[in-house]
Amino acid sequence: MDDAKAVAAAGGEASARERLVAAASHLFCRYGINAVGVDAVVSAAGTAKATLYKTFGSKERLVEAVLEQEGRQWRDWFLAGLDEGEADARARLQRIFPLLESWFAQDRFYGCPFINAIGEHDKSEDRLRALTLDHKRAVLARIEELAAEAGAPDPSRLAHQLGLIMDGAIVVAMISRDPGAARLAAGAADRLLSEV
Repeated sequence: MDDAKAVAAAGGEASARERLVAAASHLFCRYGINAVGVDAVVSAAGTAKATLYKTFGSKERLVEAVLEQEGRQWRDWFLAGLDEGEADARARLQRIFPLLESWFAQDRFYGCPFINAIGEHDKSEDRLRALTLDHKRAVLARIEELAAEAGAPDPSRLAHQLGLIMDGAIVVAMISRDPGAARLAAGAADRLLSEV
């Protein structure tokens, strides 16, 4: 886990909270939440364990902060990519999978932090599920708006179908380390979009 020390170095003048979230984000996404203890996080962040507990109260609250930040950053990037420049709604929907492919090709792609967190935790754990559903609702809401603009007869259904294909592509790309999973998913999505 030595590569996590780069997180602290990159933090520079960042606050202890920012350094803790950045370090935890890197470590949790790469190695898994349950595989990373608070000692590794504070070492990578260059803080004391007391600072982590004073700031977050527990590892669980740190996990929530990481998911909230990861989700916000990803949504900002993804939704901006959908809406960039001039294009009609259908063309914007067709940007979904090229955007995912560019994400899958990044060195820092470790899958979806939300899917990974749910996979690692007790399936009756409601807080992580609520954070995950909030993230998904925000993404699907924009896709549904675009589907409605494109003239889909059931925009909500189309948005959820595209969401399922997206999630499948994310999992396959994480497992296979093949960004081409996005192109396969795009083929399935194109069939749905051809009905719009």
